[in-house]
Amino acid sequence: MKLIKYSEHTGKENMQIDNDILEKCIKDKSTEPVVRLYGWKPRCISLGRNQKLNFPTQNIDIVRRLTGGRALLHDNEITYSYTCPTSSIPDGESVTESYKYISGILIDFFKTLGINLDFGENKKVSTHFDYCMLISTGADVCYQGKKIIGSAQCRKQGYILQHGSILFDYDKVFLEQLFQEEVKGITCVKEILPDITKKHFINLLERHFQHDMCAETYQKAE
Repeated sequence: MKLIKYSEHTGKENMQIDNDILEKCIKDKSTEPVVRLYGWKPRCISLGRNQKLNFPTQNIDIVRRLTGGRALLHDNEITYSYTCPTSSIPDGESVTESYKYISGILIDFFKTLGINLDFGENKKVSTHFDYCMLISTGADVCYQGKKIIGSAQCRKQGYILQHGSILFDYDKVFLEQLFQEEVKGITCVKEILPDITKKHFINLLERHFQHDMCAETYQKAE
């Protein structure tokens, strides 16, 4: 596993970097996953690959993702991307199983913080403006029934790119003004761990992936 540590970029830059990682993995026929952690500056709305822009943007940056799904406001969060060949994941040809495998790495990380997350249930939610975090599928990650990590995926030439938003904190009032609907059924790191700082959380997350990298190296050496 290769880790690219946390950095902040514009929405356009972030999506270009993820795309470049995917293309490089395909070109090099890479066999190891590439994990990147990043933030958004300034805050930005990303649209799913085929989603229409049907809500007011209030002068916020807009970018289109390589992946599917619905609109997402990227603000006070940590975003991850995980790029790998489908063959590196058990049942990697299955979209659902690959979602769960990759998201399971994040679930394991939260366990180290004493937080038990699980996969949400499929729920039919009426959302006029298609705000991603209001939609729950069997591959989303939740805390006590509330969504905390939303992810999306695309596939190309035998490779997977999955990226997702780990909500560190959010402005409920602003979200409701932006998407013009009630925001409910979501939570964030600061609600669960009010004393943790974003910097410390990121450092712990990076160490978790680095630990996995060391474990992989050890297993290969055996």
